[in-house]
Parts: sequence; C-alpha cells; structure tokens
Amino acid sequence: MPLTLGTVGHFGITVRDPKASARWWVRVMNLREEFSFPGGVVVGNGAVDIVLRKGTPRPEVIGHVSFHLHTMRDLRAALAELRRKGVDLEDPGDEIGSEGGDSPNMGLWFHDPNGYRWELSVLAKPKRAHRKKRRRPSRSKRRT
Repeated sequence: MPLTLGTVGHFGITVRDPKASARWWVRVMNLREEFSFPGGVVVGNGAVDIVLRKGTPRPEVIGHVSFHLHTMRDLRAALAELRRKGVDLEDPGDEIGSEGGDSPNMGLWFHDPNGYRWELSVLAKPKRAHRKKRRRPSRSKRRT
C-alpha cells in the first residue's frame, strides 16, 4: 500500500535560547507555550507544534517552512501585524508576491530572531470551467 502523508503534527528547530524563542512565537505568531522540557520548549496552536531545542541555529538546513492562510485578506492582515511587531520581512515595500516561477500561490517571507526563514501563503483557488447559465423554463400564465 502506498504511503499517504497527513498534516504536519510537529517539527523541531535548534535555537540559541528556547525560552526567548518561545516568547517570540507567542508574541508574534500568536502561538501558546504547550510545555517545556530540559533544553527546550514546545509552542503550538492546535494545528502545528514547533519544538524549540537549545543548540546552534541552522536556518540553512530547512530553507523555509510555509504556513497556509485562508484568504488574501488574511495574508494582508498578517503582513500589517508583522510590520507592527517589527518582524524582519523580506522584500520591504513589496512583501506579498508569487511563491515563485509560474506559481499562482501568493506569499510573504520573514525571518525569526534565529535566522530561520518562514512563509505565510495563500493557495490559488482552482480555476473553474466556464459554465453556461441554464435558463429556467418560463412559467405558464396563472389560470383564473
């Protein structure tokens, strides 16, 4: 039987100071601290957990991680919130754009204090085939 991946439950990154990183995720990304363990903290929101383990940050290892938002309105609101909180945004002044190449998906990219690159994106809605409207049959005149 072929393997089918589900949603991401959690992933981990190494950070200089797990408690400081957890505070950043709580303040900036509206996550909550789930629990701590020796050498680390887990933050999350019910959809995903991020394990913040003490160590040397290695942002070059993952490239970036993308979190999907529902609508472009949500993406624009997120951008305003990130600006308000002074987050290190890529492409200042022109932050929202195509995910790359011919992708119809839109995103914005930013960095956390440990140098990891993150993306917030909105998936393009699939194009629907143009359908002709069906005419309703005319109603016959009312009988008196």
